[in-house]
Amino acid sequence: MTGEQVAAVDTVEAVVRAQISRALGGRRGMVEAAVPTLAFTIVWLTTKELRFALVASLAMAVAALAVRLLQRSTVQFCLNALFGIGIGAAFVSISARHGGDANDQALAYFLPGIIYNAAYTVVLALTCLAGWPLVGFMVGSVTGDPTAWHRDRQVVRLCTVLTWLLVLPCLLRMVVQAPLWFAGKAGSLDPSTAVAALGVLKIAMGWPLQLAALGAMAWVLARGRTPVQPVGAELTASGEGSGGSGGSEATEGTEGSGASEPGPA
Repeated sequence: MTGEQVAAVDTVEAVVRAQISRALGGRRGMVEAAVPTLAFTIVWLTTKELRFALVASLAMAVAALAVRLLQRSTVQFCLNALFGIGIGAAFVSISARHGGDANDQALAYFLPGIIYNAAYTVVLALTCLAGWPLVGFMVGSVTGDPTAWHRDRQVVRLCTVLTWLLVLPCLLRMVVQAPLWFAGKAGSLDPSTAVAALGVLKIAMGWPLQLAALGAMAWVLARGRTPVQPVGAELTASGEGSGGSGGSEATEGTEGSGASEPGPA
């Protein structure tokens, strides 16, 4: 962000809200993410033809992309959907090459999403356990120093809570969907039933679950106003407080200031 953007977004809470809103793409981005999966599931369940299902899914994503291009708006979310379809199709192809039948191939389409949620859960959880929560780097992108936020324990605590809230949807998806996938693969659950359940759950546990997590994040963010300071702001304040003392003294003053100031409750 530029200096003007920093001035407009002057609290840690506002930074996180703005960054998350940009990442989600609003209601339209949610629809563009859900429709291809819905098309794949409906077509496969009604025709049992994977090729038709993949083409229907791809057609929905391409149509959304065409509309975006005509309107000259961002195509990020359409490209994300196309990328997901491509990865799913690759897994279907791998399953086919290994002798998988139509049911195995349909299940393979949903495997990348389960792997993604598992990996996302592990990576974000590790950032929290290591004391460097991922949300903190959103704050760093505004201040101009990607790690300055880590000197303020209140900001670290806030960002840790917010990162755990981002982890929860991915963890729940993995816990619910992975057993279904394995049951369908092993034959203990009818594969068609498993595919239908995975298709419904991918949509039901997609944006609705994400929005629930974001609602919890909004509640946390509404509780405080932690100032955002661009790089050099603390140094300038410290220098003024020390009566224009030398650079090393100003630096020492900076290290001792700001970090212990109370943030959100």
